[in-house]
Amino acid sequence: MSNQSLQARRDAAVVRGISNMLPVYVERAENAEVWDVEGRRFIDFAGGIAVLNTGHRHPKVMDAVKKQADAFTHTCFMVTPYESFVALAEKLNDLTPGTHAKKTGFFTTGAEAVENAVKVARAHTGRPGVISFAGGFHGRTLMTMALTGKVAPYKVGFGPFPSEVFHVPFPNAYRGVSVDDSIKALENLFKTDIEATRVAAIIVEPVQGEGGFNIAPPEFLQKVRAICDQHGIVMVVDEIQTGFARTGKLFAVEHAGVVPDLMTMAKSLGGGFPISALTGKAEIMDAPIPGGLGGTYAGSPLACAAGLAVLEAIEEEKLIDRANTIGERITTRFKTMAQRNSLSCIGDVRGLGAMIAVELVKDRGTKEPAPELTKALVQKAADKGLILLSCGTYGNVIRILVPLTASDALIDEGLAVIEGALEELVSA
Repeated sequence: MSNQSLQARRDAAVVRGISNMLPVYVERAENAEVWDVEGRRFIDFAGGIAVLNTGHRHPKVMDAVKKQADAFTHTCFMVTPYESFVALAEKLNDLTPGTHAKKTGFFTTGAEAVENAVKVARAHTGRPGVISFAGGFHGRTLMTMALTGKVAPYKVGFGPFPSEVFHVPFPNAYRGVSVDDSIKALENLFKTDIEATRVAAIIVEPVQGEGGFNIAPPEFLQKVRAICDQHGIVMVVDEIQTGFARTGKLFAVEHAGVVPDLMTMAKSLGGGFPISALTGKAEIMDAPIPGGLGGTYAGSPLACAAGLAVLEAIEEEKLIDRANTIGERITTRFKTMAQRNSLSCIGDVRGLGAMIAVELVKDRGTKEPAPELTKALVQKAADKGLILLSCGTYGNVIRILVPLTASDALIDEGLAVIEGALEELVSA
């Protein structure tokens, strides 16, 4: 069996719309390394797109899931419930920002958590409107596509989208969008498109994932919180990619000292097992009638067991502190690379904790994006045994989501691959 033969089978059997970044078919994985079907080793700087903050097959997670699998795998919580669902809800109610009474619902995907956040906000306020931000990503369902602020490839050919969804610019100092620009655009929206009293929710990522790891300044999140308070709007913070120690806090919004009304979570909550969560103020969360929320696989027993183990691992292994250490290590290396004349293609290095991005440009003066170089770097790195992800509205950002359990030596090995691959590409 080879990658090539599997790719041929994949092309014949799997729908075109589900793309593959690399034709690398994984046979096994451990912590921050994977091996393909041909026996080749890869360092994993992608983490399953932010799913593996605790690494591949964390022992604590695997033990918990095996124990649960020996007991039962599924009943549907809406039919016959189980303790792990309740226990994980209690944990998230305790760990998420704010000391107010909270409640939690579990689902299967991040998009489902966002969909349910909109449902809850509308049920609570009786209003239809939802505001999100340019460059944001919230999922691939019809509603979450509408909320997503990036057209290709997520929206192409799939319209029309749900109405009463509006976008405003997200702060991006590197691209000349200030906090004041964003807030003025939001306030202007209330004058030109929808009155504030018809807006149910504003949803925001503390760090935009697909948008390019653009970090929301604390001042921005604080001003959004104030606007929501002023107009009775539900503030929804999307922590699907940023949550669970990635940014050097358990949740990224903590850097701003802001308490959201609702928070969506997924990805690293399950340590590789599919689960998402919506946690929020109890009086808001209880707005839908009984039966209004749910899902057949929502909060599966296996995933709830994994989630409890993930939270234990984060605490016991001090992965929040580790994220800050990793972030400093990676950022320092990239900034050193950027100082070299030969790597003037590095336009910006930014990050929060271990959520690090490098924006590649054709010219530092004009900041013209370099998506072709970015794509080539992903491929060249793979040739050298490193799995990388790109992102950004212009497709010119390399993002680092290495497991927080990775060793310094492995991280340095991966960074050396990036440096060598980039040197080869710009000198070719």
